[in-house]
Amino acid sequence: MAFFRRPLVRWTFVMLLTGQMLYGTGFATVAAASRWGWLGAAAVAAAGAAAAACCLLALAREGERRNAALLGLTLLGGLALNAAEAYSGMAFLYIAVYALPFRTGPLPAVALIVSGVAAFATASPLSGLAGWELVGNLLGLGYAAILAFLIRQLVVTRERSAEAAEARAREAVLAERTRLAREVHDILAHSQSAQIVYLEGARLLLERGRDRAAALERVNRAAALARTSLEETRRALDALRGQELPLAERLERLAVEYRSVTGAACTVSVAGDPGPLEAEARLAVARTAQEALTNTRKHAPGAPVTVDLRLGGDWCELEVRDTGGAAGRPSPAGSGYGLVGMRERAELIGGSLTAGPSGEGFGVLLRVPVRRAGEDGAT
Repeated sequence: MAFFRRPLVRWTFVMLLTGQMLYGTGFATVAAASRWGWLGAAAVAAAGAAAAACCLLALAREGERRNAALLGLTLLGGLALNAAEAYSGMAFLYIAVYALPFRTGPLPAVALIVSGVAAFATASPLSGLAGWELVGNLLGLGYAAILAFLIRQLVVTRERSAEAAEARAREAVLAERTRLAREVHDILAHSQSAQIVYLEGARLLLERGRDRAAALERVNRAAALARTSLEETRRALDALRGQELPLAERLERLAVEYRSVTGAACTVSVAGDPGPLEAEARLAVARTAQEALTNTRKHAPGAPVTVDLRLGGDWCELEVRDTGGAAGRPSPAGSGYGLVGMRERAELIGGSLTAGPSGEGFGVLLRVPVRRAGEDGAT
């Protein structure tokens, strides 16, 4: 349909239609002059010119009710020309039948087409059109009407599909922005609050003239947190773009970091292929593993840790366990950043997170649905 929206094409189409209607009007006028004289010829010419003007106005302007009236007059003009001379008004009838489904509502279009075809069948014998000729013309008008309605339905379906695709694209952009805002908020809320604590402690130590080494240590910790939060923000952006490291490699890097900082063992096992997981699920798994290892360093320094990733069926599970004891650990239902934030992240994508004593230590279990990238319903 975009082809017919080009100005040159539209003007060419209008000129062809106008030429067809003027030719039929002239043909009927000549026939009317020989039968009814110049007065009859003038009446037929006036009817044809008025019908042509109504048709062109209906094609040029929007408005269902006005166009229904204009195309109804176009049908009457075509019927009048056919009464004067057989076939002279067929251009008007066909143009109106084709245009009605597009320029008016479905019900007015059906009513006018049925009325016009019925009037044509009744009035045609006056001009000598009968028998198989009449049947053939009636079938032609019926075929034209059916074809016009089918094309209109195709156009409507295409427009609705385009609107639905645009709406889905807007929703995807909004969801992406929401995920990005949530991820950056989680990172900054955690790191900046800790930085403020360290810097405030350093300021108080310096104001009171106390241990400058302790103050410097707090400043260094704040700087380290700033670098860590910047790196995490970059990782989050890469994850949302689908450009982050493979999940198994990322978990192994977290284990290497844990071993280098604590000197304790940290083993990673992966069962199944986590590669096809959608970005949000991969990010939730990586951040939960990172948070669980951070909690172990805080509350059970030096405790051995195992990180198990299991993917199969409709669920992906991440289990992080240590043997450092559960005493002093944060409650799973507690407040603040950490386990609560991880639980909220899991629930947002339809998963769950549980944390609590596990054997001799503490365990965190994350379950997220396996909606693989590209499947319907992926966030």
